[in-house]
Parts: sequence; structure tokens; C-alpha cells
Amino acid sequence: MKKTVKDINVKGKKVIVRCDFNVPLKDGSITDDTRITAALPTIKYLIEQDAAVILMSHLGRPEGEANMKYTLKPVADRLSELLGMDVIFAQSDVVVDEDVKAKAASLEGGKVMLLENVRFRKEETKNGAEFAKELASLAEIFVNDAFGTAHRAHSSTAGVADYLPAVSGFLIEKEIKFLGNAVENPKRPFVAIMGGAKVGDKISVIENLLNKVDTLIIGGGMAYTFYKAMGLEIGTSILDAESIDLAAELLNKAEAKGVKMLIPVDVVCAKEFKNETEMLTCSREDMPSDMMGMDIGPETVALYKEEIAKAETVVWNGPMGVFEMENFAKGTFEIAKALSESKAITVIGGGDSAAAVEQFGLADKMTHISTGGGASLEFLEGKELPGVAVLEDK
Repeated sequence: MKKTVKDINVKGKKVIVRCDFNVPLKDGSITDDTRITAALPTIKYLIEQDAAVILMSHLGRPEGEANMKYTLKPVADRLSELLGMDVIFAQSDVVVDEDVKAKAASLEGGKVMLLENVRFRKEETKNGAEFAKELASLAEIFVNDAFGTAHRAHSSTAGVADYLPAVSGFLIEKEIKFLGNAVENPKRPFVAIMGGAKVGDKISVIENLLNKVDTLIIGGGMAYTFYKAMGLEIGTSILDAESIDLAAELLNKAEAKGVKMLIPVDVVCAKEFKNETEMLTCSREDMPSDMMGMDIGPETVALYKEEIAKAETVVWNGPMGVFEMENFAKGTFEIAKALSESKAITVIGGGDSAAAVEQFGLADKMTHISTGGGASLEFLEGKELPGVAVLEDK
């Protein structure tokens, strides 16, 4: 277990916190502040402890240059509203300069300031020691609460820990607790649902989960690569051609390990990749050569729901179909609904699955929704995340 902000004395200290404020913006306005609200428990705790709180984050991909399209000013404004206090925005093209150092030095306990986008510095993504040292010079304690970037060894996520005592915030603590327990110590039966487009992206995750789950459910675009491995017609469906042999291997491994591996038994097909198009629902053996699979069919939904109903732990990563289009959202919706009604511990592994659950208004019915797509995938792979590895052990 890693130490959290509650395991060390932060009273009256200067604390630098890495948050994940990589929020979507439209015309300079934040369209979804979920990631900001997710950081509030840690920030509020530090304020209550009379710590001087210095926040840092990245936003978008400014490619190591000061690009005002990616300024964190809108985040500072939103934080001021949410906290009901003025959050000082320490604007600097180089993130840390003499003026920023002076602001940090004079920051009083219970006050909050936000640094400019750490990716304005090209050293950030290279984990440059000099930049990490500059960030560390502003504070006495480092708190990492950015699970979404914990799989990256950057100056602000890992490098700072070389110079300051490092602990986790409440968000990372929660992520490790739910994802860790789900994978390492699950209540059984343990069901994992894997969707999304490419098998290649999730091979390592599937391989790791095959050692842990009782049932593995496959959906989404990757199903057609498994179909190909089974010798089935897939028409014009998406295909991860490089992974056909790997898909066949995974099917064999599941059988050898006694893991129930479920592949869709029927498919909703479309003539074209758009919502309004000719549609057909057919069994997986009868896919027309001139159509593409866009969603799992009703028989598959029933089969998967039956399995979910028996589960005590479910981890879900990746949609069942093209849920962004109304005509092909039913499979993903039905799975989300089944999870929302389930008695199991339900962990949604970030990314598109999290977006789908939000879209369907079922987010509050899940046990835990991960804030990190890539990070949660690597966690499910069994990898150690650099931004977590650097934190002090309890």
C-alpha cells in the first residue's frame, strides 16, 4: 500500500499536487469538468490542514511550447468557482520563473495557486531532471493525484518525487483500491468485459486477465478479429489483421485455463458506417460479405446479461458497438444497464466505457469509474505505473 496525504503531516506545509485537469474545451470554455471535481477531495483536505496548495497539470498536447490555446486559465477560473475562493493563476510561458517562485514562497496556508500547463516545457514528457527540480523547489511535499497520467514517467508525475517526500491523493488511492482489489483479490465469479476496436491494443490485458477471471466477455470491433480467427465471414467489418493469430492463441489459452470466453453469437450489421443506413441483425455464421458489424445482437445481449447477473465482480473496458450512433448503441446500453442493476462490484475502466456510462445516465449506479483510460488499461495488464511506483510505501 502507498502512503496518502493522511499518512504524513501536511499541516501548514507547502504542498505541490499533480492533478489531471486535461479537460475538454470548446471556444475556451470547459465542456466537462469531471476531472476537476474528481480532484476536489484532496484539494479541500489540504486547505483544511492549512497547507499552501500549489496545483499543476497538463492540458492537451502543446508539444513543449507555450501555446495559449492550451492555457490552464479556464481551469483556474472553474476551480475558483468550485472552491468558493480565489485560485491564484501563476501564468508563465516557462511554468516556473522568478515571479512564480515568489508567488509560491508567499502563498499562505489555506490558499491555492495553479501553475501553467506543464507541457509548455518540452522537458516535461522526457522526465527532465532540471524541470522536476524547479517544480520541487516550490514546495516541501509532493502529492500525485493524477491517475490519468500515472502510466507516464514525466517530470511532474514521477521526477518530482526524486526531490520531495511523495504520497498519493485520495483519487489515486481510490483507483488503486478498486482496480487493485478487482484484479488481485476479486469476489468471485469474476467477469471481465473487453470491447473496443483493436485486439492488438488489449492483448496484454486479455492475457493477464485470463489468469484471473472466471469469464471473459468480448464485444466491440475486436470481436471480428476473433471471428476471423474462427474462420468466419466478417464482411467489411473492422479487422485487426496483425492480431488474427493472437486472437486464435487467446481462444486456445482460455480453453486450456478453463476460462469461459464468450464471443458475440449475433451481430447488428450495416451497409455503411453511419447511423441512417440499411441494417440487418444476423447470426455470426451468416454475416453478409457486403456489410459491417456495428453492434452485438439481441441474443448476445441476453447471453452476456445472464453471465453478468451471476457475477460478484465485473471489470468493463471498451464499448460493445458504435455507441456514438443511436442505431448501434443498444448493445453497449444493455450491458451498462445490466451492470447498473447488478449486485456485483462494478469497475468501469475509463475511456469510452466511462463515456458511455455517463451518456446513458448510469454513472452513479457503478461502484467505481476509473478516471484514466490508458492508466487503467496498464494497471489491468499488471504493469507497475511510474507515477504510483515513486510514492512512499506505508
